[in-house]
Amino acid sequence: MRKHVPWVWSVIIIGAVGIACAATIISFADPYATGKEAPSATASFAAAASAPFEQAAPAAIVGIPIRLIIPAINIDTTIAPVGLTANGAMGVPVGPTGTTWFDLGPRPGEIGSAVIAGHEGWKDGIFAIFDNLHKLQPGDKIYIVDDGGATTTFAVRTSVLYGQNANAATVFSSSDALVHLNLITCGGTWNAAEKSYSNRLVVFADEETTL
Repeated sequence: MRKHVPWVWSVIIIGAVGIACAATIISFADPYATGKEAPSATASFAAAASAPFEQAAPAAIVGIPIRLIIPAINIDTTIAPVGLTANGAMGVPVGPTGTTWFDLGPRPGEIGSAVIAGHEGWKDGIFAIFDNLHKLQPGDKIYIVDDGGATTTFAVRTSVLYGQNANAATVFSSSDALVHLNLITCGGTWNAAEKSYSNRLVVFADEETTL
């Protein structure tokens, strides 16, 4: 049985750390927003790192996600697994058109909240994969294809725009024993002085099951 970090925290705050779309637990670096290399971003992972690992709830074996498809906004792209950088930041795509899945949490299709990140606002006006993420509506379908060829279907529940100091506990954790997928990107306006965007956009989606 695969083991993963138990995402059980009372408060997660999304804020600005360095150039990151950041959380006090995990930060989402955006090194390409200005065309300059990102400075180091710091974030505390002590709460999770010190917690014991737990087994995922018994379920059908879920493969590693390799492709993200969102027909409503014409996305069909790759997914790369990432963990945390040396500075405590969640890894981000190296280019504008890919996405990353946080592999210390659940896989899409496992019980819990799987998290996938992508860029918005690439340098020089180049299209980034999540530029249109804000256009998703409740009920829009999201498809995840794994390395075994299986597809898991999710439906958008809602989108939330978080401020820098917002409580975002539900982004990385859930307690309802259901299967969720959360897509994260930056939003709002770019603050050159703080080297960070003003907001973080999260799209919350739930697995569609056949009765």
